Amino acid sequence: MRLLFACVVIISGLFRRSNAPDADQAGGGAASSQGHFVDRDAGGTDVIATDVDVDVKNQDPYLRMEFESDAAARAFYNAYASRLGFGIRVARSRSERRKGVEVLVMKRFVCLKEGHHKKKATDLSARKKRKRLSIRDGCPAMMEVVRRAPDRWVVTKLVLDHTHVVVSPDKVREIQLRRLSGKYREHENYLKEMRLRMFGDGDAQVLLDYFKKMQAENPGFFYAIQVDGRNCMANAVWVDAKARISYTYFGDAVTFDTSYKQNENMTMPFAAFTGVNHHGQPVVFGCALVVDKTESSFTWLFETWLTAMFRRHPISLTTDQGKAIGAAVAKVFPQTHHRLCRWRILSRCKKKLSDLYSRFPTLHEELKKCVNECDGIEMFEIYWRSVIDKYDLRENAWLQSLYSMRNKWVPAYLTGSFFAELSTTRKLESINRFYRSHFSTEVHFQTFIAKFDQEMDSRYAEEAQMDNTVVPPEQILKTDTVMEKQAVNIYTRAAFEISKKSWLNPFTTIRHVLGVFFLAGVILLPDHCVSRRWTKKAKIGPEPDGRDDENESYCQSSPILRYNDLVRDAMKCAEKGAVSADAFKVAKDMLRKAFAEIASFEEKLAKSGQHQVKNT
Repeated sequence: MRLLFACVVIISGLFRRSNAPDADQAGGGAASSQGHFVDRDAGGTDVIATDVDVDVKNQDPYLRMEFESDAAARAFYNAYASRLGFGIRVARSRSERRKGVEVLVMKRFVCLKEGHHKKKATDLSARKKRKRLSIRDGCPAMMEVVRRAPDRWVVTKLVLDHTHVVVSPDKVREIQLRRLSGKYREHENYLKEMRLRMFGDGDAQVLLDYFKKMQAENPGFFYAIQVDGRNCMANAVWVDAKARISYTYFGDAVTFDTSYKQNENMTMPFAAFTGVNHHGQPVVFGCALVVDKTESSFTWLFETWLTAMFRRHPISLTTDQGKAIGAAVAKVFPQTHHRLCRWRILSRCKKKLSDLYSRFPTLHEELKKCVNECDGIEMFEIYWRSVIDKYDLRENAWLQSLYSMRNKWVPAYLTGSFFAELSTTRKLESINRFYRSHFSTEVHFQTFIAKFDQEMDSRYAEEAQMDNTVVPPEQILKTDTVMEKQAVNIYTRAAFEISKKSWLNPFTTIRHVLGVFFLAGVILLPDHCVSRRWTKKAKIGPEPDGRDDENESYCQSSPILRYNDLVRDAMKCAEKGAVSADAFKVAKDMLRKAFAEIASFEEKLAKSGQHQVKNT
């Protein structure tokens, strides 16, 4: 773990780095302790895996049998039905409002042949339709479970007899596949509609034209398109050269920003890989269109983006909640600390707890304070329990689910990794602000991407301006200590300003550290306590953490990788050379000299007869 500048570092552990892997991964949907996961299709029907505990999978159901969730109950009944040879579905469910929140309290699972087909009133003038046979014949077989406690569901009604001959397990599987095929068609229709919204009648050709244009203008531009079985676009990833360069400096902490879902006018499924530069400003490391939101698609997306970034894994990755995203992160970034975005979670609380918030106006602020301002785990646990008890929320399912995964999103549990946050209480500007500022109606891809590129150019210009802005130290110094004078000359103003608040607060851990330095006679910050990531020289010199050597070794494996690496270095040279006329002249002379040396080297090899192309 690298120590950072003592005045900036220790604030809630925000500046501490750790490469330790996190074994926990995010998961969406309901899950029991045995690992039963539940997805829901568009119609709200549960689709449940048939894996059941070995201890119970061969049992028959009986009255007062208990399960820890409705999902576990259906998984059991589904396995029982498969063994006997009949299909099942959910016939009824009931919810009750408890303490301002809708809570599921009953589910009834029945045989597929339960009930009778209801005839609809027919219009004699309408065209005759082909009659369809109904499989329902009034079979009474069913199992009903009722919630008695948060983790206790009890079988209260049970009928085991059928009015028909049960079919073979193969036939049951056929019925299930038929239902899944309907879900597949629904998914295909969704993808088709989404592509139409984005591109109009031109389909994805406008996207491909944009990519070709960008690559022609900028050799360092990277893009990839994923297609489905019908050769239609499913997802896309693109990264410009400036983003790839920024990632080499600030790619230690990455956020996969899907905040487009918060804007009702942003129907385009646009996502961005973002981070924070040394000025505390948001930077973009790449973009994506996520049309198909399956686990395999997210896996492809993350793998492709990682390839564009020379397979350099970030220290931390922050994403939205979701089973598909969580599973993909676990596969592609096994050594990266995966965090769930707490701002999105707190935002969802407004919807999930709307009745409670209207009844208890102070609840929202108390929850935010509990999450954002508790420095340690013990303090958080005490504060959380006090809020839950104060408002009698122990039975609230939503808050229970948030608490069960607190180690994935509450800052008090995440001090062992690095997330490039200057403050845990201040929300970093997201791409969603760009959506709100520019789009009040739905737009096609051409309009969106033109404005987005303009936004990125303005951000790069703003970063360059900050790099070249000089503020007299005496304007921002608060003490006359040698160490503070040293710090103001080393760190960017954003990092230093955050440190000042702790520097002047005698009750923070940082005053203790400074006290130790004072007693030990240390008047200057030791070099090993300075993290270049937050300094004015963050983009000067070799890459952090010795990654230049790693990259050189990695790029020996193929000509394409060597080409990409040289383009990246050339872009870094161009970035610095464009700052001023003098810098331009220096960069131009060095590039010409390097090219001349390479040409001379090739000529010598050709003359000596030793020139050969090596492909490894």
